[in-house]
Amino acid sequence: MNPTIEAFFDEATFTVTYVVSDPATAKTAIIDPVLDFDPKSGRTTTASADKVIAHVRDNGLDVDWILETHVHADHLSAAPYIKHEVGGQIGIGDQVPTVQGIFKKVFNEDDSFAIDGSDFDALFAAGDSIHLGNVSGEVLHTPGHTPACVSYHFGDAVFVGDTMFMPDYGTARCDFPGGDALTLYQSTQDILSLPDDTRIFTCHDYGAEGRDFAWESTVAEQKADNIHVADGTSAAEFAEMRNARDAELAMPQLILPSVQVNMRAGKMPPAEENGISYLKIPINGI
Repeated sequence: MNPTIEAFFDEATFTVTYVVSDPATAKTAIIDPVLDFDPKSGRTTTASADKVIAHVRDNGLDVDWILETHVHADHLSAAPYIKHEVGGQIGIGDQVPTVQGIFKKVFNEDDSFAIDGSDFDALFAAGDSIHLGNVSGEVLHTPGHTPACVSYHFGDAVFVGDTMFMPDYGTARCDFPGGDALTLYQSTQDILSLPDDTRIFTCHDYGAEGRDFAWESTVAEQKADNIHVADGTSAAEFAEMRNARDAELAMPQLILPSVQVNMRAGKMPPAEENGISYLKIPINGI
């Protein structure tokens, strides 16, 4: 059985959150939810997440899972807030301790920050099954953008995080700590080995000339038209292109607050004695 999919696009961070549900049982997963964050004031709000929650409640959905495709560097996760409001367990790929270890050093975290993935409710290995009622799902390990990236394959749909974008935008950057272009190339090939009619849902769209924002394609469309990994592109060609392109890219605006929060499964760093949480800015650290 194939899932019912509702997409919520956050234009401030160009992020797409998905509500994926079994039409027969209403069992649901929410993928990559966004917590609104104003970097100028340091304030968080929940307008984006509240739209997702309203959809869940209005349609009588039963949330089993809140799934992260990776430790995001461009938005803060709303997973704990959504869990509090509508339930669900927070899951991510089982390689997340690698990412936690990298950024524990970057942010000079003390020993109270565990790098074992225990901030999350569930860690998924490649090949693990996730069922939403009658909809069967499988976890794919798709690293390269980060070491811990996973994709979630439910029925005829696969949610690929930042591994791939729309065909006219290509693929994700690989220059974050732990990223690797050749590894990402192999991950794209794993995704493109799925049946041609598999629907691909990306985590972001930044727009392209001549079209509106979009986030759904198919394996066949990606193999034919993806500007970075269309059929016939070799691993070496891809890596040369990707590394050259990444060298010219600026860091995402929210990378420093996002990673500190998302490596904790969306929780803020522990509050200090005044009851306020603080985020660090490592000077010349990345």
